[in-house]
Amino acid sequence: MRRHGNPGARRLLVGHGNGLAVDLYYPFWSRFLDEFDVFVYDLRNHGWNAVGPGSGHNVPNMIRDQEQVVEAIAARYGPAPTIGVFHSLSALTALLSDSLGTGRTGDLAAWILFDPPLYKPRMGEVEFDKSADRSAELARRRADRFRRASEFSELLHHLVLTRAVPGTADLMARTVLRASADGEGVELRCPREYEAQIFAYARTYAFLVDLGELPCPTKVIGSDPTLTFSYMPSFNLSHINTVDYDFIPESTHFLQVEHPAECATLMCRFLESHGLL
Repeated sequence: MRRHGNPGARRLLVGHGNGLAVDLYYPFWSRFLDEFDVFVYDLRNHGWNAVGPGSGHNVPNMIRDQEQVVEAIAARYGPAPTIGVFHSLSALTALLSDSLGTGRTGDLAAWILFDPPLYKPRMGEVEFDKSADRSAELARRRADRFRRASEFSELLHHLVLTRAVPGTADLMARTVLRASADGEGVELRCPREYEAQIFAYARTYAFLVDLGELPCPTKVIGSDPTLTFSYMPSFNLSHINTVDYDFIPESTHFLQVEHPAECATLMCRFLESHGLL
């Protein structure tokens, strides 16, 4: 966990999605450094973390990790209202926690969830399963080693991050790659098998989420539901009546680095409406 921003201000805790790293989201969370005490952390086996056994790379462990991060911040810096700002996988693990957002000392006062992978079993289960299987297979087959980071960023720039703000492809290369252990080129920090493992099993846990039983004020900000993605479906529009929901037009699953200003504006409006800004 790393701390940035204004130490005397209200706290933000920022998490990231499967296979990524929280430093990739700098174009988004850097907008809050003047007015918030910003804490960022990487999921296990991602980002700055060392790679551990694959047997421990699972959703239940990530839920416990997230709870321990919140507890550690309160223990080290004292209790204070904290706003959880989570994308994709970290949004799902927050929703699955038995304790986050339940009002304990130092706990989360509100959630901002970007593109959480949620579907109800009765609403598109087959479609959701097919998309999860497709995402897992793509992760298993993707290249995981490159001669140079520039090769990776060039690929991203043309295939994945076509809508992102300038410099995002290079930023992703710096945050999701590390020098290969054998000294030959670079490799993914989060092994592709680990990423695929989460895609394959996260759908089971996504069905356990009940958006009608949220423990704290929650805002869901999704990518454009009219666009087609290679990732799991981000949000079932039948849930609009149970949660405060908005989406960013012309955005993909990487909406926070495609439209960081718009994402920040929606987030701040929600916080103001709840007296949290």
